[in-house]
Amino acid sequence: MKAVVYRGARDLAIEDHAPQAPGPGQVRIEVAYTGICGTDLHIFHGDMDARVGASAVLGHEMSGRIAAIGEGVTGWSVGQAVTVMPTRACGRCPACRRGDSHICHSMDFLGIDSPGAMQSSWTVPADLVLALPDDLPLDHAALVEPVAVAVHDVGRGRIVPGEQVVVVGGGPVGVLIAAVARDRGAQVLLVEPDGFRRSVAARIGIEAVDPGPIDVVALVNERTGGAGADVAFEVSGSAGGVGTAVDVLTTRGRLVLVAIHPQPRPVNLHRFFWRELELVGARLYQRADVAEAIRLVAAGVVPARELISRVLSVEDVTDAFVALEGGGGVLKVLLDWREEGR
Repeated sequence: MKAVVYRGARDLAIEDHAPQAPGPGQVRIEVAYTGICGTDLHIFHGDMDARVGASAVLGHEMSGRIAAIGEGVTGWSVGQAVTVMPTRACGRCPACRRGDSHICHSMDFLGIDSPGAMQSSWTVPADLVLALPDDLPLDHAALVEPVAVAVHDVGRGRIVPGEQVVVVGGGPVGVLIAAVARDRGAQVLLVEPDGFRRSVAARIGIEAVDPGPIDVVALVNERTGGAGADVAFEVSGSAGGVGTAVDVLTTRGRLVLVAIHPQPRPVNLHRFFWRELELVGARLYQRADVAEAIRLVAAGVVPARELISRVLSVEDVTDAFVALEGGGGVLKVLLDWREEGR
């Protein structure tokens, strides 16, 4: 079998590994597709070396089929289409004891803390596996994990039908948040400077504006009679994005912080005081979010075909990372494993 191994900053190797037979409570999956996300890019750039060890196998967005079943595992069959929820909680920390295992203090994130899905054969605990509908294309199913992120984020925003929502940042997660919020009945405006990303949003029926020539706050106020948006999602990771997300909100509006900000940002706390705004953190997802993501992708609510920019062979993995970091003309990139190591 083949595996993509991280050797150091901008150094990825394709290695031959022996498939790992599933032990008790495990299944082995023949991986079909893996997606590359922003976290993978951070690893590629060497920004997470303190956490990601040498010879790490990356990847956590995936789809595939069960190839072998370990002792004691029931309810699964060889050949069944599946995806994996790549988060394994300790079950003992304060977060886990409170029922918030998705933000476990000692989280084992597969593809970061332990071997991930960028390998043609992946052995994982069976309790992390979720079934996919038989008629769901496996390339579409590789988007389930980022859609689960969006489902969780929208849930944290407590959106109800008819609310005005502004999503600041039109990368893959921003576009997915916009799509899920629209499905919940919200009026959605996406703010994104990149023309290609705006064009993808337009193709799936989401209004997107360029914050350069357009005064986003003025536009939102005009459309809401001066009230402002009910919910804003900060997905850009930029200082300007934080300012926009705060300034568009109505009284008692909710700001959902999705992006990972590498450094502290100035925040207009007076506006929080004056309008009684609410700041909500959003991180990862729970199993119910993944199940809902599967439903949304299978139902076409999330138009996966429009969001997948490129599907590349495993041999082109470095090119895939470089294309994604360049940003222009690329939204979602997948690696195709179907002929590797079979």
